[in-house]
Amino acid sequence: MTPNYVALPPDITAAEALRNVKRTGRGKETLNVLYLVDRDGKLIEDLRLGSLVLAEDDEKLIDIDDPPLVAIPATASGDDVVAMFEKYDRVALPVVDSDGKMLGIITADDVLEFAERKATREIQKLGGSEALDAAYFDVGFWPMVKKRGGWLAALFLGEMLTATAMGYFEHEIERAAVLSLFIPLIISSGGNSGSQATSLIIRALALREVRVADWWWVAARELPAGISLGAILGAIGVLRITAWQSLGFYDYGPSWPLVALTVGAALVGVVTFGSLAGSMLPFILRRLGFDPASASAPFVATLVDVTGLIIYFGVALLILHGTLL
Repeated sequence: MTPNYVALPPDITAAEALRNVKRTGRGKETLNVLYLVDRDGKLIEDLRLGSLVLAEDDEKLIDIDDPPLVAIPATASGDDVVAMFEKYDRVALPVVDSDGKMLGIITADDVLEFAERKATREIQKLGGSEALDAAYFDVGFWPMVKKRGGWLAALFLGEMLTATAMGYFEHEIERAAVLSLFIPLIISSGGNSGSQATSLIIRALALREVRVADWWWVAARELPAGISLGAILGAIGVLRITAWQSLGFYDYGPSWPLVALTVGAALVGVVTFGSLAGSMLPFILRRLGFDPASASAPFVATLVDVTGLIIYFGVALLILHGTLL
């Protein structure tokens, strides 16, 4: 906010106002919008310079037809300010206190700078690191390591759970080694679907396209979407195994149809879970008071990696029981 604006009494004429602007306007933040303020400092109306120039010389400022007043409360957050500029499409908006007294103005260029900084921070968090809060080359070597290392260490500890899950199913892997061929395929598909959903919901929350109260509708939308996407990937996986077996590129054993069915069914489950988990995590963080951008794509991928293994081998136990397992 800046206090450098042009304030005019509401009861003077257009001609008087123009002379006032010429006398006092130099050095102001903007002359595109003028503000009608009474003797007590209370904001009455704002007036575009174009409307003033086109008005009759003897017309009172308060009588000049212009869009209705829109003011920003002094307690508004940065996100609220951005939303108001997007909604009303103004080059500047006044800021008032609880009594309606004018404190200053905020211009569109300042809002754009704020929105750019905020978007940059969120993108950096989505990438799985702390916000740099400076240009890339302005951040020192060790501060850069510190900002990225903490997240990488946390993600590494999370990925250790993947090793734990694989250790739990070690016996099944030994008996059906062919299942291990598809582990990267399964967990990467779940992580990708979760990362997609997380990115979409975080941006929708930032743009206020969805609210925390809309989580149920988002879940109802992501569930069938996840099933459909999983079915598509599952069908591709089954066709791939069938083609490789039929063409002799690889021998998956006499139970290859069951292996193909296991991979296809697991992909449906993993992708569906990834879509649901990725879409719900930003809502959970917002409800807890954290920045939804903290639900970074690597974090979601790590979460889905562990659960993806459990789903994969759980499906394998159901389908391959009595054959390979």
